[in-house]
Amino acid sequence: MRASAPPDGDGDAPVTVHARSRGAAGGDRRAGGDRPGERVRARSGRFPWLLVIPALGGLVFLALPMAGLLLRAPWSTLGTRLLEPEIRAALALSLTTATVATGVALMLGVPLAWLLARTAFPGRRFVRALVTVPMVMPPVVGGVALLLALGRRGVVGQFLYDGFGYSMPFTTPAVVVAQVFVAMPFLVISVEGALRGADRRYEEAAATLGATRATIFRRVTLPMVLPGVLAGAVLCWARALGEFGATITFAGNFPGRTQTMPIAVYLEMQRDPETAIVVSLVLLLVSIAILVGLRDRWVRAL
Repeated sequence: MRASAPPDGDGDAPVTVHARSRGAAGGDRRAGGDRPGERVRARSGRFPWLLVIPALGGLVFLALPMAGLLLRAPWSTLGTRLLEPEIRAALALSLTTATVATGVALMLGVPLAWLLARTAFPGRRFVRALVTVPMVMPPVVGGVALLLALGRRGVVGQFLYDGFGYSMPFTTPAVVVAQVFVAMPFLVISVEGALRGADRRYEEAAATLGATRATIFRRVTLPMVLPGVLAGAVLCWARALGEFGATITFAGNFPGRTQTMPIAVYLEMQRDPETAIVVSLVLLLVSIAILVGLRDRWVRAL
């Protein structure tokens, strides 16, 4: 079989191509990987050299402050400065309150994440927006909001004070409340993402076998989303450990009672910058260890 091509614009004679030759040529193209789709994939797989310079600039911008902290740290006196009574008290308070705040966030945040992921109700998008607001709200604004809500004359705090004589601001529980407010959204988002990615067929199979909803959640759902829960809890703990703005606004700065490590860093920068560097270094190393331990699970969570 022959096929004739029309003459080109220069008036050349028609070109005759054998079908067998076309098939062979097509086979050669397939063998050589010269199909248009493969050429597009080859071009798209090239290294994006044009992005290297701005990418390196962004990396240097983010890494330079941390490198400066590591290079300027007084390593020879690090242990001595960490054993100072004020620093030890701030460290112990931060570890304790961050752990308690994470426990409270787990009790409140896991059910909230389950409702957002597994149920449909009016205003669900608005509720999700409310959950994420503390992540973008300036922490100081969060502290002011907590004062207006739970302060002695606050919306809820006035009933606590008038009825029980209890005032929450500027106490250790106020530190925990401030940390829960700013850190719980990280847990909720992580758990919600894990719930949305879980295979619901296992839950449906358990339901057909007569398991109650509580049993399904405890024996099927929770084990499936446990990595997401753990990742969210660790992120929540790290965020609570580093909380400053809402804490100093709502809980104040009282050594041994409300002075956490970030507040101690702020104060030590005015009195003893080297001690502030040491405390900052501890917080930095904790953050790096957490992110390295989570690998890329924290990216999928957010």
